[in-house]
Amino acid sequence: MTIQPGTLYLIGTPIGNLGDLSPRALEILAGVDFVAAEDTRVTGSLLFHFGIKRPLVSYYEHNLRQRGEQIVARLQAGESCALCTDAGMPAISDPGCDIVRLCREAGIPVTSVPGPSAVTTALALSGLETGRFTFEGFLSTNRKNRTEHLQELRQERRTMVFYEAPHKLRRTLSDLFETLGDREIALCREMTKLHEEVLRTTLSRAIAHFEATEPRGEFVLVVEGFSTQALPTEDPDLEQALRDALAQGLSGRDAVKRVSEQCKVPKNQVYACYTSLTD
Repeated sequence: MTIQPGTLYLIGTPIGNLGDLSPRALEILAGVDFVAAEDTRVTGSLLFHFGIKRPLVSYYEHNLRQRGEQIVARLQAGESCALCTDAGMPAISDPGCDIVRLCREAGIPVTSVPGPSAVTTALALSGLETGRFTFEGFLSTNRKNRTEHLQELRQERRTMVFYEAPHKLRRTLSDLFETLGDREIALCREMTKLHEEVLRTTLSRAIAHFEATEPRGEFVLVVEGFSTQALPTEDPDLEQALRDALAQGLSGRDAVKRVSEQCKVPKNQVYACYTSLTD
């Protein structure tokens, strides 16, 4: 394959299994003048694995403005560049979208070498509707922005895809449940790796599962879209079930646990009801 001078190549790289890197991607990586990488250590290891030696420059969120201008200048001078993210397709929930915009504005050719994507891989594994979907990326850690984002999705009929880190998973599952109601969800982790796992369940059961199990690995969450059956609802028997449990002499903690198990409702929701009763 002839590498075109002055061209930016977007290279899809493995999300886990190195065998998923395409022959065309290998050919481009070996032939370009330099490689721009989100993390030069990650991409450097990938190149080393395949015996490729190419100059590397970093291109990530905190240097994208200055480094982007430098990359554009080199492309305008006739050099060719391959852009790689740590895993998957560049420019998808990734700073690479900014360099693509700069190239478009400068009239620089951009082409893609398609490859693995966590979004479409998780969708395919989910068992949920894939004809229409929306990619929502990572939810904001800012409470106001996070709440507004989720409120906008309450009546989103398309299947929704989110990224989430393990230490934030429990909060995200709880927020999804409280805003969207109890919907079907597929939690995908370690995709294409040795210990790949897909948990197909509901939001309430996922919350209960991860109350007892420590989340590990990066997650892709595939959530069922809105339907009349997926509206958030309050269990009309929840308050009475708590009163009955307390009347039997159970402590507040034990009453919450029992009602959670009996009604198949997350403990945090039962506890919220309990605190309203005891205020």
